[in-house]
Amino acid sequence: MSTPTTVTTAAPAAVSEPATADPGPLGLAAFAGTTFVLSSFNAHLIDQSLLTVVLPLALFYGGLVQLLAGMWEFKKGNTFGATAFCSYGAFWLSYAAYVKFVVGDLPADKAHQATGLYLLMWAVFTVYMTVAALRTSGALLAVLTALSVTFILLAVAEFDQSTGITKVGGWIGLVTAVLAWYASFAVVANSTWKQTVVPVYPLTGRRGGPVEGGH
Repeated sequence: MSTPTTVTTAAPAAVSEPATADPGPLGLAAFAGTTFVLSSFNAHLIDQSLLTVVLPLALFYGGLVQLLAGMWEFKKGNTFGATAFCSYGAFWLSYAAYVKFVVGDLPADKAHQATGLYLLMWAVFTVYMTVAALRTSGALLAVLTALSVTFILLAVAEFDQSTGITKVGGWIGLVTAVLAWYASFAVVANSTWKQTVVPVYPLTGRRGGPVEGGH
């Protein structure tokens, strides 16, 4: 009588998915670059007749690239980064559409009210994202705090039709752009060097959010 042979089947090797690169610095760079150009006009550093140079940046860099960065943040499971980048990507896309297709058809004496309402909505969104940023990093918190002030000043400037307040908002916008460039640079540098060479000042004791820590 033969002895039954036991057949052992090896468990299939786990297939690991390729790591997804951090989309945060890309989204921040796109936001920073487009904000820098628009804020230069708001601060009246550049002649207003050249303002249309912002539109292609708003469509492709600030808009499309940030939207893509937000989609990649969804893939990484980062709710904050996905919400921020998709929303600000939509801001730039809607800004380009508003300037190109809408504002010229509004009554000249009331257009400022529509623009003010548009900016006020983004101010509200940015303020509550700033509260959420208290659990990310100091670098990101600084960006959103400055951006909140920028949107509030620009909204007030439109409702009040104040060129002076617009200029102040433009200067704060330039500060916002520099802070966003810093945050983007920090993550790129830290990721490339595989160590913290440019601090982002994590606020939770762990790395996370669209601006990650050391690498």
